[in-house]
Amino acid sequence: MEGTGGIPRKGPAKSMIRDSTVLITGGAGFIGTALCRRMIEHNRIRIFDNLRRNALGESELSDHPNLELVVGDIRDAAAVHEVTQGADYVVHMASIAGVDAVTQEPVATMEVSLEGTLNALRAARANAATKRFIDFSTSEVFGRYAFRVQEADVTSLGAVGEARWTYAVSKLATEHLAHNYWKQYELPTVSIRPFNIYGPGQVGLGAIHAFVTRALAGDPITIHNDGDQIRSWCYIDDIVDAIEICLERTAAIGEAFNIGNPRSTVTIYHLAKMVVAAAESCSELRFVRWDFADVELRVPDVKKAEERLGFRAQVDLDVGLRRTIDWYRAKSQQESPPGKMPAPIGL
Repeated sequence: MEGTGGIPRKGPAKSMIRDSTVLITGGAGFIGTALCRRMIEHNRIRIFDNLRRNALGESELSDHPNLELVVGDIRDAAAVHEVTQGADYVVHMASIAGVDAVTQEPVATMEVSLEGTLNALRAARANAATKRFIDFSTSEVFGRYAFRVQEADVTSLGAVGEARWTYAVSKLATEHLAHNYWKQYELPTVSIRPFNIYGPGQVGLGAIHAFVTRALAGDPITIHNDGDQIRSWCYIDDIVDAIEICLERTAAIGEAFNIGNPRSTVTIYHLAKMVVAAAESCSELRFVRWDFADVELRVPDVKKAEERLGFRAQVDLDVGLRRTIDWYRAKSQQESPPGKMPAPIGL
């Protein structure tokens, strides 16, 4: 079995899903592209995306005969209904994410989450073929301080008017929608709360993506305040494993699951130092004042996924960082103009 970047890996048995049509909304993003790569050899993958973040376009998958890309807006109910027809599995990832994007477009953020998820649920219910519907939520539903949080714990969000929580509150609402579609209509839904996913092929503004690309270029790395914010980091192959399990196992239906790796928990400052060391970089760490709301502590309790699904993250942070750095270094070298050598690292 290969990982998301073509790296051989050890992992669970290959997916039992074969000869099916899998719809991934928002599937051109980082996680959707990784899931597509894992499932595409034995299934028909249909991606519905507006290509705002297009990891798929930078991958080797764009010309695959089993891939169908439909460009559209998740808020367009008719388009969502049409693209869902005949899909055996629906993985609903479409959203506006990232603090900057949410701050700049708070109304669109809520529309995409609320209208988009309702469109996707209605279409999946109307589609007789639907065997499973996975709703992607977020670990942000736990608020600023989340230590060993369990799925049944009371969520804690910030005040109305604080842009940081616009995304979180809309995603929490989609969890309720998905769960109630199971309770009232018996649509087999599952909600996944991902905790800080990283790895080869990431697009957007994630910390590891930013740290790695800057470290490889020898550029300064910016850290907010003292860098004492604490995160648990989950490698991309691990969450793809979790998605496949949720698609396959009946024990997942009607439930929400934290998906993360509490063993890979570090401060942002320590993370930056790990990246610089692993990349053999000379990048300077620069601390900047950050007066906006932030998540200070985010560590999941993952016992529910372990006990009910048999899922446990396999890739620890040091291994995942090396794989990620190797992938971005190779990508940078491939993109270098002919005859021009990449800038030396760590000199």
